[in-house]
Amino acid sequence: MTYSASRLDAAKKRIDALSAPAGVASWRVDPADNRVVVDVIAGRAADNDVRAFVGRAREAGPVAVRKIAEAPRTTAAGTVGGDPYYTGNVRCSIGFSVHGGFVTAGHCGRTGAAVYGWDRSYIGNFQGSSFPGNDYAWVNVGSGWWTVPVVLGWGTVPDRLVRGSSEAPVGASVCRSGSTTRWHCGVVQGKNITVNYAQGAVYAMTGTSVCVEGGDSGGAYISGDQAQGITSGGSGNCTTGGQSFYQPINPVLSRYGLTLHTA
Repeated sequence: MTYSASRLDAAKKRIDALSAPAGVASWRVDPADNRVVVDVIAGRAADNDVRAFVGRAREAGPVAVRKIAEAPRTTAAGTVGGDPYYTGNVRCSIGFSVHGGFVTAGHCGRTGAAVYGWDRSYIGNFQGSSFPGNDYAWVNVGSGWWTVPVVLGWGTVPDRLVRGSSEAPVGASVCRSGSTTRWHCGVVQGKNITVNYAQGAVYAMTGTSVCVEGGDSGGAYISGDQAQGITSGGSGNCTTGGQSFYQPINPVLSRYGLTLHTA
């Protein structure tokens, strides 16, 4: 069946009125397909909210669904766990989105320092930072950027939605997302560890068998869909193996009065 341009335009307007989940990238009238084409992120196509959106879109008119590898990025974007950011000459990684910003490692920047995204556009500033002693910080988000309750899987696994911050026990599986070595997994090996860096001791850290390298600092540790912590440092590398330490997330939220952005 061939659909008129006016019918397709009307269908798109009805879809425009819907609230789209993060797993839906875009939609448009495609004259060649003679449909409204809805692009969904392949790794999230089976999510209940994506399937519900597609169902409502089909009710609006003739729709075709296309799966794409990842969401398009414009000058500004969502703050996604594992993505890079820059402050001065330093590259670190986003930890977890909180309402109003994101958390990351304290050694990545001092309070007041400006922060720029993966595309070097301005995001915000460090609103608080503590290192050594602790290794945590938070950055406010503005200038067209927004917070997203997602940790990047970097194509190794589907991106992870963040649904809470229940603490995983020793022995539990944990994975890390960072802008240098991307996605790696291991187990929680110990808690309440004091790590003695050259800059001074950091207390109450959690140790893991997950490898890290420079630039991964600040990135997200997640167990299932539960936020665990912020990459601090470690030893070894992701070629020969190593161990790492993260700053647990809940003390950071408590210290700054932040609320984790959850799905």
